Amino acid sequence: MNTIEHWINGTATPAGSTRTAPVYDPATGRRQAAVLLAEASDVDTAVAAAGKAFESWGNSSLSQRTKVMFAFRELLVRHEDELARIISAEHGKVIEDARGEIVRGREVVEYACGIADALKGSFSDQVSRDVDVHDFHQPLGVVAGITPFNFPIMVPLWMHPIAIATGNTFVLKPSERDPSASNFVARLYAEAGLPDGVFNVVHGDKTAVDAILDHPGIAAVSFVGSTPIAKYVHERGTAAGKRVQALGGAKNHAVVLPDADLEYAADHLTAAAFGSAGQRCMAISVGVAVGPAGDRLVEILERKAREVRVGPGTDPASDMGPVVTEAARERVVHSVARGAEQGAKVVVDGRDLKVEGHEEGFFVGPSLLDEVTPEMDAYRDEIFGPVLAIVRTETLDEAIAVINANPYGNGTAVFTASGEAARKFQREVKVGMIGVNVPIPVPMSYYSFGGWKDSLIGDSPIHGPAGVRFYTRAKVVTTRWPHSEAAFTFPTSS
Repeated sequence: MNTIEHWINGTATPAGSTRTAPVYDPATGRRQAAVLLAEASDVDTAVAAAGKAFESWGNSSLSQRTKVMFAFRELLVRHEDELARIISAEHGKVIEDARGEIVRGREVVEYACGIADALKGSFSDQVSRDVDVHDFHQPLGVVAGITPFNFPIMVPLWMHPIAIATGNTFVLKPSERDPSASNFVARLYAEAGLPDGVFNVVHGDKTAVDAILDHPGIAAVSFVGSTPIAKYVHERGTAAGKRVQALGGAKNHAVVLPDADLEYAADHLTAAAFGSAGQRCMAISVGVAVGPAGDRLVEILERKAREVRVGPGTDPASDMGPVVTEAARERVVHSVARGAEQGAKVVVDGRDLKVEGHEEGFFVGPSLLDEVTPEMDAYRDEIFGPVLAIVRTETLDEAIAVINANPYGNGTAVFTASGEAARKFQREVKVGMIGVNVPIPVPMSYYSFGGWKDSLIGDSPIHGPAGVRFYTRAKVVTTRWPHSEAAFTFPTSS
């Protein structure tokens, strides 16, 4: 059986690891590999390599860094199909969805290719007599990323290209459920000309996470995952004196008004709820049907949910693959059952779905629950599976109130033909990322990604301008080349 090793200082290595975790093929339920789990000493080794590499990489030219990023971007394009298959084999998502993930991650690499513009400082001439002021940004040093299973290529790409392009070196701790994509990326970086030690991959569990959070040689940590873990990472990392980006969970709502094109809205709700088996932090898990839109919307959603083709991710006919583990499948099954117990109407029940030839796979079909209320577990819990709950309200104001009362504030959407309603919605809703007739409003790489409330712990969004600020610190220089005598007054009083 293949054992997936770490990538430290430009080579695959077991380091000092002796523990392993299984890596499954979600479509068959079979164990296909083992991944090494790092000890604290392995994190030390990776940080030491990154620290040594920073001595030169931190002083490298912008031209050298962007040259690597341009080459890395081309390699991601060239190897897109191979990388998509690696993602699908360990995550379970369909190949086209994996390709889409690569493309969205690659957009951040493209932003990093233009990092020279983002790093330009400012200059103020003659702020006082013969005094000028300018500022510039420098890298932090060794930084780290802790990333989730649901986007094994895209979410890490939200972090390390900007960190590396701004002059930092990087230690990545990806999910142990689908680790191979990160090692593949490490090899692409090496082929692109990135010096050894600038990008390192350490696989592991909580032992590795805690070692990263506590390590005095790591200046900053980026994290994406559930809200409880985001709070833990933020608290422990900041207590150790680090900068921390901590993006948490979500319960994303899509409001459908009566004037919306209901076929269009239902199409997009179906894809946003069931795509990637609902394992997206920006998935729509709650549809809010306003007034007379309700009955007709549920009728269309039922038809479309039943039309979703569930199968192995490698089958071109599949719209949706399995969930990532048997435990994830059981969580979805329990959530639908609990919804029924608490009074929700199970319109489409995906709990008993079996895929021929893949009976042991971690498959569960799309489920549609109607008449859900905010008090039910199906509404309150982040199920992270293919379950769409429909909440009904009489007015847009009520719909906004439902969203604003929710502890999460990652993404939301409104489907409407009314510019007035859309403007009201986007101004009044307390959510960080908003779509108008767009169900999954993930911003482009030159904007920053981050929610509100319990979806973002702390105040630092990810990638875009916020990413550049996170991975650099500013210096402000006040300069005088004197040819006058010193004085005890402030220069500006002269």
